[in-house]
Amino acid sequence: MTDTTQGSGRPPRTEKKRNGVLTFLRDLVIIFIAALLVSFLVKTFLIRSFYIPSASMENTLQINDRVIVNELVPNMVALKRGDVVVFKDPGGWLAGETLPNVTPKSSVGKAADWLLTQVGLGTGDSDDHLIKRVIGLPGDKVSCCNDLGQMSVNGVPIKEPYLKLPVGETRASGTDFSVTVPKGTIWVMGDNRYDSKDSRYNGDTPSKGFVPMSDVTGRAFVISWPTSRWTWLNDYPDVFAGVEERGK
Repeated sequence: MTDTTQGSGRPPRTEKKRNGVLTFLRDLVIIFIAALLVSFLVKTFLIRSFYIPSASMENTLQINDRVIVNELVPNMVALKRGDVVVFKDPGGWLAGETLPNVTPKSSVGKAADWLLTQVGLGTGDSDDHLIKRVIGLPGDKVSCCNDLGQMSVNGVPIKEPYLKLPVGETRASGTDFSVTVPKGTIWVMGDNRYDSKDSRYNGDTPSKGFVPMSDVTGRAFVISWPTSRWTWLNDYPDVFAGVEERGK
């Protein structure tokens, strides 16, 4: 009788099972690395997340809101007046911002936040950035206030429905000013106009109160967290509709 159990060339069942597990783990690692790479590319070139550390943009944005930022602005998509933008500190601005007390994170929390930040899902670099609304583009003349307490852009008075003003206050700014925005920069202001250390109060910094375009990370276009506050961010085109005709 011929013994058919020997020399059949078939690997033992335990070896096949082990090879299957190794193949699965290999594929899992490849998928994970690919996902990280895609997320990194998305963060680098398309979108990323930031949290709001101060009250300077109330009531549009609340402290600890999370926003998603379109990084195609302004390099591929032009900025517009009224856009809410995130930008790196041009130098000395953050010293004037009043930030809330934040509970220190554990080492594990810091590591997780760092990893998520690298792929655009975390907010670990938010403390190095600011968020304000664009009021003046390069060449614009921005001034405040006229007899009605309004701000003007290129001589056109604007009504700003997004402003948060103290009770009984009607002036769009607590200080008068008149500036012409230099080439390659923007003039930004907070919606919480009397509690925002914005372009008006940074004239003694290296940027003279203007934000270089090169420091703009992108345009915030949606509140992503908490879910109860999910909404698109309005750039209020009607507010600045009459400005273009008298522009630079």
